[in-house]
Amino acid sequence: MVTSYPLPDGFSEFDVFSLGSALLVEGLVGIFLNGLTLVSFLKIRELRTPSNFLVFSLAMADIGICMNATVAAFSSFLRYWPYGSDGCQTHGFQGFMTALASINFIAAIAWDRYHQYCTRTKLQWSSAVTLVVFIWLFTAFWSAMPLIGWGEYDYEPLRTCCTLDYSKGDRNFVSYLLPMAFFNLVIQAFVVMSSYQSIEKKFKKTGQFKFNPNTPLKTLLLCWGPYGVLCFYAAVENANLVSPKLRMMAPILAKTSPFFNAFLYALGNENYRGGIWQFLTGQKIEVPQIDNKSK
Repeated sequence: MVTSYPLPDGFSEFDVFSLGSALLVEGLVGIFLNGLTLVSFLKIRELRTPSNFLVFSLAMADIGICMNATVAAFSSFLRYWPYGSDGCQTHGFQGFMTALASINFIAAIAWDRYHQYCTRTKLQWSSAVTLVVFIWLFTAFWSAMPLIGWGEYDYEPLRTCCTLDYSKGDRNFVSYLLPMAFFNLVIQAFVVMSSYQSIEKKFKKTGQFKFNPNTPLKTLLLCWGPYGVLCFYAAVENANLVSPKLRMMAPILAKTSPFFNAFLYALGNENYRGGIWQFLTGQKIEVPQIDNKSK
């Protein structure tokens, strides 16, 4: 921890170490949980369904977020960013793409569950693969725009990680933020909300089991809402007026999403949880054949 590099403005030695430790825990725990999701899907044949392929893809995106957090943690312990400006651009692009992909896959899972339970339409492999490829290409497009001048990647207030630069709040930032947020957060939040509300109404009529439609949406907004509020605030006011510590809370919260997603969509999924248990112990558990039944 003791280096010749000065502390970033607004942070003490304890702050840098604490935030770095939080990033490290988020990264390592998220990699473990989502790695378990990935390996179980690959090893257990019964898990390899089109619907579970969306959960698998969400775990891939979330591992990307965790890797991004782990790099940021290492830099925080060094107390500076050691990878130069090109490394900052790469880190910003990788982190932003996996974050947008994670949000889009959450919406895709909600859409699939709506069709499973409400229209009794099963997702086919061709549709699942097409959807996954589209999401990765779609998020790669929006994440690549700051690399070519529409938006910009720069350092977070801690200056040990990089993300979309909201500090300027200029016309370039606003023109990028509004359509990006609409197509990668607003629509997804609406899909999640409407899909689970429709599922709840369906099960209230049949009385099959209680379903809480608010948990996925609340988790999505808890993790990504503060970051979205900060970016929109920067579009109308000078974001530098907000304390650096408070601004760092937004990315710290956002990087908890892989942890929550692993519990909501894999460990909280009766079918997937049985597959994980089978992978870990070799003991097969009989579960209902309806995919993605979430408590």
